[in-house]
Amino acid sequence: MIINDLKTVWSMAKAFTKRFFRDKTALFFTFLFPLIFLFVFGNIFGKNSGPSFSVALINKSQTGFSKQFVEDFKKGEVFKVQESVDFDTAKEKLGRGELDGIIELPVEFGQVVDNTPTGKVLTYYDQGDETLASTLQAVLDVVLEGVNSQFIKVSPPFTLEAKPIQTANLTRFDYTFAGLIGFSLLSMAIFSMSEGFTSDKKTGSLRRMQVAPIRPWQLILATAMNRIFIGILTVVLMFIVGLIVFDFNMRGDYLSFLLFTVIATTCLFGFGMAIAGWARDANQAAPLSNLISFPMMFLSGVFFPTFLMPEMLQKITVFIPLTPVVDGLRLILTEGKTLLELGPQLIIIGAWTVIIYVVSFKVFRWE
Repeated sequence: MIINDLKTVWSMAKAFTKRFFRDKTALFFTFLFPLIFLFVFGNIFGKNSGPSFSVALINKSQTGFSKQFVEDFKKGEVFKVQESVDFDTAKEKLGRGELDGIIELPVEFGQVVDNTPTGKVLTYYDQGDETLASTLQAVLDVVLEGVNSQFIKVSPPFTLEAKPIQTANLTRFDYTFAGLIGFSLLSMAIFSMSEGFTSDKKTGSLRRMQVAPIRPWQLILATAMNRIFIGILTVVLMFIVGLIVFDFNMRGDYLSFLLFTVIATTCLFGFGMAIAGWARDANQAAPLSNLISFPMMFLSGVFFPTFLMPEMLQKITVFIPLTPVVDGLRLILTEGKTLLELGPQLIIIGAWTVIIYVVSFKVFRWE
């Protein structure tokens, strides 16, 4: 009897999977939509996204030194230089936020006095952003100190020595990547599940399954198997893009990553199943989906670390279902932890998995 029931579950899971791959809209939002997020945040937090300033450089001097200064200035990676703009145009761009500052070399810049080029660099900034102006000025001071040291040799009485230490050396993309995977799993688990199930209720598909007869646990298990498979495909696709396009540095082992992804996906899809099983239609499912998913997105360390939150809130966010998922992915991907080292995360995920699937069975409605 049990074997026949499981065969029914397996057949349903295959049928749900085939139906999914025939739905072009579902394919777009499941596979391409997470990649759009990945490309957006990957370009923002990419490996080479160090501090940079967009500036207009206006050279009013015709000295040979000023021309050489401009050429050397453009070679640096810190400044994105816009030339061939007059001061009024640059001022308008500064006001619109297109520029971080304006650098002007006066007519007398680079003139030789006592066999040494001299001059003053003028910097203009938006008075409404003093922090950016201070940072820009500090960077320019370093640039000019390097130029001055070529002509005047000074041995300062006090010096600074910097010594490197070994750290995880994470880029901002490395940190954010795990959050993006967790965000994608949550979105698929809740929104795609609730939309698909409520649509089946509206068309009467679930009611026809009840007549078959098919039990609720068989339907839930078959749907979970289907969604877990789709979730793993999505994560694999995102992971390949992260490795190839954004040079993600995988520090953990792939087996732990795969097993943890299966466990996390199983847990998160339980929430989508509970919402979809309870809601009679999309009008009930949509607000409940938002109510559950949005606090998870913003309080689980998806886009920024939880240690930036107030201490009291940090103690609460530990028990939000998505938090151990994101933390576990981040520990595996960026710190090389194995599945056996994720005890606290697995305990919380396991507890939520039991709770949410019990709730799913209790609140399930065929129509």
